Amino acid sequence: MSLDRETTERIEAARRAEVTPDIASRLIAMLDLTSLENEDTPETIASLCDAAVTVAGPVAAVCVYPRFIAQAKAALADTGVKIATVVDFPEGLGTPEVVLLETEAVLASGADEIDLVFPYRRFLADAPPPASKNIRAVREVADYAIRLKVILEVGAYPDFAWMAQAAEIAIQGGADFLKTSTGKHGTGASLEAASVILSVIADSGLPVGFKVSGGIREPSDAAAYLALAESMLGAGWATPMNFRVGASSLLPKLLSQITAPPEPG
Repeated sequence: MSLDRETTERIEAARRAEVTPDIASRLIAMLDLTSLENEDTPETIASLCDAAVTVAGPVAAVCVYPRFIAQAKAALADTGVKIATVVDFPEGLGTPEVVLLETEAVLASGADEIDLVFPYRRFLADAPPPASKNIRAVREVADYAIRLKVILEVGAYPDFAWMAQAAEIAIQGGADFLKTSTGKHGTGASLEAASVILSVIADSGLPVGFKVSGGIREPSDAAAYLALAESMLGAGWATPMNFRVGASSLLPKLLSQITAPPEPG
């Protein structure tokens, strides 16, 4: 599966997207402010939560390991910031039964959103049980009361056709969002991979969102993905309900785009 000329042109146009103060403000509202390091401490998470409500408004969510859900929930009560966490992360090796148990635990802790790793190794090996069962295990516990982002791990596939098939399975299984990467393996996100996922979303006809994560460190990176999504799915399509950027170091750079002093005349 190769990208057609129109898609290639959209990608090149997206690379030239400008980071205006308006774009920076939009991206802050669509940010999943993330800390998923083994060395995270309660102090780390306290700092993350302090940063989540900015002078430009709150971010969409903070994403933390399950052991920090309750702390983040208490710190961000009444701010509108969602508490996201990860399940079967970062390897995606769990069985549906393991995913179900992890989901029960994070729901009991107060999570609002789950980022679930797609079992891509099992999918690529065509090994039982079907990959969709991991996604349905979350739905079995949470129904649709929780926002479910399925992490495809785009660097794992031999070609775009495999990736597109994985994206289709995730949507059929009940994903609310398709997410590019864990940020822990492989090459991370790319505009080319994003174009494939966005095309699958468009073809599904369903209200499925898109999250980019893995190597998004500069405002220009995030702006390019936003521009690509809206060129493929419509101007104004992206909102915090259906477009997210997962990052840890991006927020202060976005804020600087809004509050930077004017150039001297």
